[in-house]
Amino acid sequence: MLRILDAKSGETVPAVAARRALTRVEAHASGHDLTALRVLLTTDLLLRALELGGTPVLPLLIAHRHQVELHAAATALGIRPFEDGRDLAAGLGEVQVVHVTATGGTLPATGAGLTVAVAPADGPDAGVLGRLADPAALRLALLDAPRGTAVHLGAGALDAAGRRLGRLRQSVAHWARSPSRPVPEKVRGRLRDAWEDDLDVPGVLAVLRWMENQPEIPDGARFETCAYADRLLALDLTRDLGRAS
Repeated sequence: MLRILDAKSGETVPAVAARRALTRVEAHASGHDLTALRVLLTTDLLLRALELGGTPVLPLLIAHRHQVELHAAATALGIRPFEDGRDLAAGLGEVQVVHVTATGGTLPATGAGLTVAVAPADGPDAGVLGRLADPAALRLALLDAPRGTAVHLGAGALDAAGRRLGRLRQSVAHWARSPSRPVPEKVRGRLRDAWEDDLDVPGVLAVLRWMENQPEIPDGARFETCAYADRLLALDLTRDLGRAS
């Protein structure tokens, strides 16, 4: 079961009380910058993790301005589409609610449910997405740090993330040429243990790096493992199938 650090109580608790109940996940974005994009990305990860656990979700974007830019950025980053508006949120009846906001962000005074806090990110402006050949490089760069740790994307950070992503995609394409094998249970367990522990995505990435160096894992199982993990990561790891040399 996914457990999350609730910023309001300071305690780690189950993300949802009822696993099969509809859960509203609200992304609260106060601007159009890297911190706002990190809030949207964290919301996307939460949505994916909940769905992998069998919980139906409804994603909402709560923003007073820059809605068009935020929706466009979300699409570029491979983030699930959001519904708009507080009016819709208020009319859904009794559902579970999780709020995702920047650390120190303001939530409605009457807001129920858990609050997931996201540390700030800085570096290039949010418009960098329009200049990237592959926006997934920014997604990976933001995924690389724990959610509660501030991120500074210095010069060369996105190029480095792009190269790393390219190498992993090439490996996945190579592994796909071998007969398929199921994801080893010990690897599946390590992946789920990581993402169910307060959305520890750096831990998920670490499991993939560890797997690459385990000679007993056949290539076909490495491919299936990456495809499985990409249901959460959404880095398009299978993009280069058929291009491997």
